[in-house]
Amino acid sequence: MLLARQLLAFRPTRLDWIFAIKTYVAGILALYIAFSLDLAYPIWAIGTVFIIANPYSGMASSKSLYRVLGTLIGAIVSIAVTPFLINTPWLFTFFLAAWVGVCLYISMLDRTSRSYVFMLAGYTVVIISYNIIYLADTVSIFDMAIGRFLEITLGVVCSAVISTCFFPLHIGPAVETRVSQAIQDTKLLFDQILLGEQLQKEKQHYDYTQLLGNITRDTSEIHVMAVHLSYEKSALQGMTKPLQEMLHQLTLLVANLVAISERMKQLDQIDMTYRADLTQMHVHIAEFLHDDHGIQEHQLNDLPKQFERDFNLLMDSARPEQRLALQSLKMDIRHFIQNVRAVKLIWQRIQNGDDSLPKSITPLTTPYPSLHRDHGVAVRGGISAFLVILIATSFWILSGWKSGFMMAVMAAISACILTAMDNPVPALKLFIRATIYAAVIVFIYAYGIFPHVSSFWELAVVLAPFIIFCLLLFPYPPLAGLGLPLIMGMIMGLNLHNTYALDQVAFFDSAIGTVIGPIISVYIIQMVRSMSPDMTVQRILSLHYKAVRNALYLPYGVDFKRHLRSMLDRIGVLNSKLVQSENLKQEMNLALIETSAVVDLTRLQELAEQLSGLHPLVSSIGNLQQLLDEYFRAKEMQQPQLDILAQVLKQIQRLQEATGQLENIDIAQRLNISLNNIRSSLCHQSTVYSAE
Repeated sequence: MLLARQLLAFRPTRLDWIFAIKTYVAGILALYIAFSLDLAYPIWAIGTVFIIANPYSGMASSKSLYRVLGTLIGAIVSIAVTPFLINTPWLFTFFLAAWVGVCLYISMLDRTSRSYVFMLAGYTVVIISYNIIYLADTVSIFDMAIGRFLEITLGVVCSAVISTCFFPLHIGPAVETRVSQAIQDTKLLFDQILLGEQLQKEKQHYDYTQLLGNITRDTSEIHVMAVHLSYEKSALQGMTKPLQEMLHQLTLLVANLVAISERMKQLDQIDMTYRADLTQMHVHIAEFLHDDHGIQEHQLNDLPKQFERDFNLLMDSARPEQRLALQSLKMDIRHFIQNVRAVKLIWQRIQNGDDSLPKSITPLTTPYPSLHRDHGVAVRGGISAFLVILIATSFWILSGWKSGFMMAVMAAISACILTAMDNPVPALKLFIRATIYAAVIVFIYAYGIFPHVSSFWELAVVLAPFIIFCLLLFPYPPLAGLGLPLIMGMIMGLNLHNTYALDQVAFFDSAIGTVIGPIISVYIIQMVRSMSPDMTVQRILSLHYKAVRNALYLPYGVDFKRHLRSMLDRIGVLNSKLVQSENLKQEMNLALIETSAVVDLTRLQELAEQLSGLHPLVSSIGNLQQLLDEYFRAKEMQQPQLDILAQVLKQIQRLQEATGQLENIDIAQRLNISLNNIRSSLCHQSTVYSAE
């Protein structure tokens, strides 16, 4: 908890020093202007600079904009509500708790920086309203709300000016590097799967899924990073939408690779002699994919010239029972090649400054990103914030403790800022510890240093060492949780004004309230919101199984592709969790395999519609869909499913036997391919059915 090892090993780089000094200058500039304008609480101007601080100028700018918008909404709500409820403290408390809870719930559904708007709109109302109550005799409601908005806007403007004008660090090159790496990783993984560079054992099979899971995690992270591109002047400025569309196409590549890996596994279990011809085919595909020439839109669906000939040779050399899996493999490789070319074309246009999409590619981006959302966790986060504010404010009201407002404010803030984590409790405990350290630092400054300070430049000099040290910790995730509460605790505790005077009683009262507030949050969040990574993964897996069921009833098209994008994003979130249970690790790997086969669920419906309504296969396909629904519902609810699985497998076998009676050979072949994929990837039975 003391982070002694990390602090001793801490070695800031040149970029860290540039970031820290820039941010310090922006903070001091905001403080100076706030003093010059004689704003009521200059600490919010300098504090805002540190809260939104980020090494990347685009991320800092977007966070700034959303903070201003959230603060504006909070100020408006405070002005509108406080006059009517200030004389009914219990009703006012209930309203504030409910408001923050609802805002936090909405905030947790959005994993982009837009979530900052709702979170700020929530606890800003608490900050303004409780300060109004504390200073009811000296400050008007309107002045308090406007003052808070001006102070925060001043901090935002100073931060934006300094971060963009002096040594700006853009996120665009970082996004470009990660995108290029993700594209390269998919190609390398395709080579490994086809060439069999890893032995075809079960353990290595899961290594493939782990690598594929890492790609889905990377695309999910890049999707969030891309939001900030509109707020900086890098080469990728304004390319957020086309980049996110390209990431949608990249996730389809992951599904293709998983399907290819599964078919290879099936083929290898029967006989591996086919691999000699597969190696030659891979050479032709690799040459085609690694061609550095630009791609034109009419060439998107092009395939290697030898593609059909290579697969015919492969089919001739394979055993009869391998042909069904080979037909499926051919389809998966064809889709992979076409999707790679789609990704390359969009990326090629982005790098040339063209934000248009090829006409043949249907946009998947919606006004609200089709990413994973966990409503259950969001509800628990909202309830925990509701209870924290209710308890802290009730204690303030019943105790009559005047400085208890600081306890209630800190409880509200701490209930919101870290709730998106799986288990916010360890971070909140570090927050409390850092707040105590900050109180000690405030005492040293207030009674040991400030008596000797008589001008602003002296104030800037004495604040510099501690502030810059804390800012140096920001770029390092293990230490950022210490740096931010340290610097904010010190700034808030000093409560700097033009005419500075420190009241010892008020100082100790405020320090005690600042510590007690987060302690209340810790206990409530631990009981209501906190979950281990294993619990989180189990919840996400349940959502995954529900999504598989939903795919049963979606026609193939844009809606299905968006649904698949959401499922693959969920896999990316899953692969960011560090779980202890080996069973859960296996289920996480299997979830990616299952996602690759959901397209076969839509094909079942499509093929059933192509058959005559009176054809006996139509009702058999309907029975299979019903059994699959029951099977994944049982997995979703963590109920026994072996009996249902046995029924599913029997129904698949009946359908495979019945396809031999179909006159339409194309439908029979496509149905057999989908049934094989469902049996292998969704039911995890690797035996290949052969009608011969």
